[in-house]
Amino acid sequence: MRTAFVIAAAIACPQPALAQHAIFAGSDLSAQAATPAARAVIARAQAALGRPPGAIPKLHTEGTLPGHGIRDVSIAAKADHPIVLDLALAWAITRDRRYLDQAARYLENWADTYQMSFNPIDETSFDMLVLANDLTASDLPRPLAAKLDGFWRRMASGYLDAMDGKPHNAHTNWQSHRIKLATLAAYRTGDTRLIERARAAYRRQVAVNLRPDGSTFDFEERDALHYVTYNLDPLMTAALAARAHGENWFDWKAPSGASLARSVDWLATFARGERTHIEFAHSKIAFDRERAAAGQKEYAPHAWNPVQALNTFALASRFDPRHALLRDTLAQRSGRSPASWMVLIQ
Repeated sequence: MRTAFVIAAAIACPQPALAQHAIFAGSDLSAQAATPAARAVIARAQAALGRPPGAIPKLHTEGTLPGHGIRDVSIAAKADHPIVLDLALAWAITRDRRYLDQAARYLENWADTYQMSFNPIDETSFDMLVLANDLTASDLPRPLAAKLDGFWRRMASGYLDAMDGKPHNAHTNWQSHRIKLATLAAYRTGDTRLIERARAAYRRQVAVNLRPDGSTFDFEERDALHYVTYNLDPLMTAALAARAHGENWFDWKAPSGASLARSVDWLATFARGERTHIEFAHSKIAFDRERAAAGQKEYAPHAWNPVQALNTFALASRFDPRHALLRDTLAQRSGRSPASWMVLIQ
């Protein structure tokens, strides 16, 4: 009887969902209003108050060259994503309703218009919309909040279903971007089942993409530290969401000994100048050579510039304060700051 009662109670009271946020657990950033990062965000948000959103049904830039129509249209539409995050951050800093209303307008436009392709390179910047939703969620109209919840559920489920199959580039940086989007969307919904699947996908990627010495599969394939940062950044963004919910994905080790923490340390030897690298000199991907031939000089062989890892070490410093010095050194050398949300996150 006792066992039957316990089982019945468990069925009647399923495991509760986690708090519905990806990374920003609270939206009050007013204490940072006087900081340079906050002032820059507010200025950009102010400039965007009269700008209409420009969602399109499908984004596509992956595998395209400059001048391709869909690429140019997509890049123009993607400009919405940092704008809506600036608006949401400005709302969290100032509590000026104009920023909230404009952020809501953008979020609804994208939720109503966009049809997910589940191409993680095309859709990687949707992380900014998730974070904007984090910052505005408790103040949005209930119908819009429900609409966005459905949007993120579709995103999380779609990417997780894809990763359970055999998607294109299943163990490259593409998978890391899938994991980022699925993890942020899963935590945004608070659905524990989606979160468990995202955690498992993250661990599989660490095991197959990151090497015990800290290098990555993408470095072997592309011969470019550009693709190391492009691989580690989305994994760290996913790990930040887990960290916001009390989990340590950054230090988790695969059976081989590979870990995100170890790969960041490996990259740091290049970022500090202890080692140097010529980018793309021996890339195995023909498209890298095609882009170089089309005039995209960043894909032609050249010496890697460590300032390109500024955001990487801004993210890493959130897990390990040892990386703060390198973050600040790269910021000083480049004359710019890391992405505003990375600076303002508490």
